[in-house]
Amino acid sequence: MRIHPVVIISWVVQYSDQVGRQKKEEVKPIEVGGVESILNKQKVRGVVNYLVQWKRFMAKYDNWKKEEDLKNTKELVVELEGRMNTEVRRQEKLDIAE
Repeated sequence: MRIHPVVIISWVVQYSDQVGRQKKEEVKPIEVGGVESILNKQKVRGVVNYLVQWKRFMAKYDNWKKEEDLKNTKELVVELEGRMNTEVRRQEKLDIAE
């Protein structure tokens, strides 16, 4: 049986963020008109993400967006934070009552 060495190219070539004269596209902030509500919040490796529900789309299209991508939806983020704080306070009252 003949076996030849296999080398994965990503081990050999150093990764570069941009190639030559390639233009880097800026990510445009999400418009408020497309977001119906923000459903949840999570923190992954120090990055805050929000679960976004889109207008005129079913729930299966809800997706997680980074906090910096939601610059135009500050009022929806504040609304979510208020709902989460209310839920935490309600849960604490239930725990104390038990």
